Amino acid sequence: MRKGDATDPKGLIAESFKIDGITYEECRSIFLDWALAVPVDADSKTLITELLARHPVEGHPMTLVLTEGLSASATPKRRGGWKGRRS
Repeated sequence: MRKGDATDPKGLIAESFKIDGITYEECRSIFLDWALAVPVDADSKTLITELLARHPVEGHPMTLVLTEGLSASATPKRRGGWKGRRS
């Protein structure tokens, strides 16, 4: 198994660009796996920007997923539930 670097720890993003016929949904799943592998204290927006610069493939589903990741909110919004109500 090929190891990545600090930007793509498992090499998942790089491999996704090599898969012929990969779908948007598959790219979203790979992106989630990537996000879980990135250290908690990492600046994900900076990492995504670096990934987009490294893989400038227009029209690829992973490019769309990465671009969407840039616009996603960095701070989670409260959704309710018992955790939000406990003191």
